[in-house]
Amino acid sequence: MPTKTLQIPTTDGRADAFAAFPDGGERHPGVLLYTDAFGVRPVLREMARELAGHGYYVLVPHLYYRHGPAPVIELPEHIGNESRPAVFARLMPLIEAHTTERALSDADAYLRFLTTQPEVSSGPVAVIGYCMGAVLAMRTAAAHPDQVAAVAGFHPSPLVTDAPDSPHRLVSALTAQVHLGLAENDMSPETIGELDQALDAAGVGYTCEVYPGTVHGFTMSDTDAFNPSALQRHWERLLPLLDRSLTGS
Repeated sequence: MPTKTLQIPTTDGRADAFAAFPDGGERHPGVLLYTDAFGVRPVLREMARELAGHGYYVLVPHLYYRHGPAPVIELPEHIGNESRPAVFARLMPLIEAHTTERALSDADAYLRFLTTQPEVSSGPVAVIGYCMGAVLAMRTAAAHPDQVAAVAGFHPSPLVTDAPDSPHRLVSALTAQVHLGLAENDMSPETIGELDQALDAAGVGYTCEVYPGTVHGFTMSDTDAFNPSALQRHWERLLPLLDRSLTGS
C-alpha cells in the first residue's frame, strides 16, 4: 500500500500529514481522517492503510502542527490507564489551543489539499474522526456541505454542549450522510436524544448507535479501551457509508 509523508500549506504554516492510497496509478475518492487526541501514530497509520485498501485516498493531518511536527510529545507504545493522566496533562494545552477558529481554518486547507492530489478523483469526499476528531469531522462537514458527502465519528468528544457553536447546533448545514458510533460512556440517553432530535429536525440521513460493551476510545488498539469486536463493527458501518456516498455502490 503506497504511503506518503506530506506537508499541507495552511494559514499558520505547514501541517505535516500522512497519506495512504491504493497502488496502480488510478484516482480514488478522498477521505480526510481526523485523529483522536493522541494524534498521528502507528495505530492511525495502520487504520489509514486498511481504509486505503478498500479503494480510498486517506489523508491524516497532524492536528498540533503549530507546536511542531509529529510527535509533539513522546507517547508510550501502549497508552494504558496508568499512563493516560500524565499523557493528557501534556496534551491538554495543545487541545485547548486548537480552537474552533483554528480548526475551521485548517479544514479549509486540508480539503483544498486533499482534493488537488493527483491520486484523488473528482467528486465528493468523506470526513471521519475519532474522539476529538469526530467533533472536527462534524464541523468540517457542516462548513463544507458542497464537498463532504459522508461524515463518521467514533467515540466522539461532546457533540452536544451549551456553547453557541456546539456541533449539534450546526447539523442543519449538513448535506452529508452521517454515522456516529458511540461508546456506552460517551453520552447520556438524554444527550443522545437531543442529538437525534437535532439531526431529525435537519432532515439529515444518519445513524447514531451505541456500540455495546464499549468505553471511550474503543477503536484504538494501543489503548486499554480497545474492543476488537467494536472495531470490526466500526468497519462494518463505515465502509458501506463510504461506498454509498462516494462511489454510489
